[in-house]
Amino acid sequence: MKIPETEDLFKPARGQRSRRSTIVFVTVLIAMIVGVTLCNQLPASNSLHIGNYMVTLLGKYLTYAILAISVDLVWGYLGILSLGHAAFFALGGYAMGMHLMRQIGDRGVYGNAELPDFMVFLNWSELPWYWMGFDSFAFTALMILLIPGLLAFLFGWFAFRSRVNGVYLSIITQALTYALMLAFFRNEMGFGGNNGLTDFKDLLGFDLRSDDVRLGLFIASGVALLLVYLLCDMILRSRLGKVAVAIRDAEDRTRFIGYRVEHVKLALFTLSAMIAGLAGALYVPQVGIINPGEFAPLNSIEVVVWVAIGGRGTLFGAVLGALGVNYAKTWFTGAYPEAWLFALGLLFVVVTLLLPRGIAGRLLRKSSLQAGS
Repeated sequence: MKIPETEDLFKPARGQRSRRSTIVFVTVLIAMIVGVTLCNQLPASNSLHIGNYMVTLLGKYLTYAILAISVDLVWGYLGILSLGHAAFFALGGYAMGMHLMRQIGDRGVYGNAELPDFMVFLNWSELPWYWMGFDSFAFTALMILLIPGLLAFLFGWFAFRSRVNGVYLSIITQALTYALMLAFFRNEMGFGGNNGLTDFKDLLGFDLRSDDVRLGLFIASGVALLLVYLLCDMILRSRLGKVAVAIRDAEDRTRFIGYRVEHVKLALFTLSAMIAGLAGALYVPQVGIINPGEFAPLNSIEVVVWVAIGGRGTLFGAVLGALGVNYAKTWFTGAYPEAWLFALGLLFVVVTLLLPRGIAGRLLRKSSLQAGS
């Protein structure tokens, strides 16, 4: 049997994103950030004015886009269908929520400068050891990346070394996030139980309820999305990215020619979890709450749907899917709340049948055909 040449094995799959798509994406994203910022500063009477509610909503969408990129990184380019990325998103959110709770101090309902209100209500006598350090933003920023990354590293170390693949790996990741959801619902865990963490006051000394801070969080989310996109794009253009694609398309052959497949999987899976944690941390101060419901397996499945609709294996397709589906969700749940799940299911079926590569795949195919002509 003839062994394929390394360059052939590493050749990007048809429909891979191009440098042109990256440039277009970055340009559009920067234009959107600047445009929304300028329109928000216009008088309310101006027809181009964008209200604070819409700014916050768009900021939330951008955090979802970061989460979608984290899923696309491992599913679209590594072939790992993770149904547990909501866990990493929620862990990053809880890390930020713990910091915001520590910043409340004696301004809480019970006026306790050391303990959050829910701990006072449950008659806790002292702050748990795992809450220590979260009064520092620098420590919190480290934990936002470290906690999801460490969990993903430990999970991946055992799963990938044992060569758990396919549907079995997907089921295990879903079980992981479901187990965490059940654990965080328990009051004795010290994370607010069913109610979660809420009633945040400020971040870095700035009032979270002020319009300027809401706009600042939107800009921060946009910049984070830009940096995450460029980081993933750089990695995927490198040899590591080519090896990842080779693993996705021919794992056994990639292992046969000498690459440590489990190491590549572990590295990208851990990075993906850290990106998801960052998305969760940006999400929490904008929505004002984090509770165990964010761990729900359905949330992870929704992210996979976003990526599938947008087009996996393209990065910008994941962003398109996250923004488009969530905008549709906002509109449907306002106009026809009972019809949303049916509409989402129909959209997924239509895209699967007519656009198997997603919206981005269709756009790239059309672009390549026009360039060829």
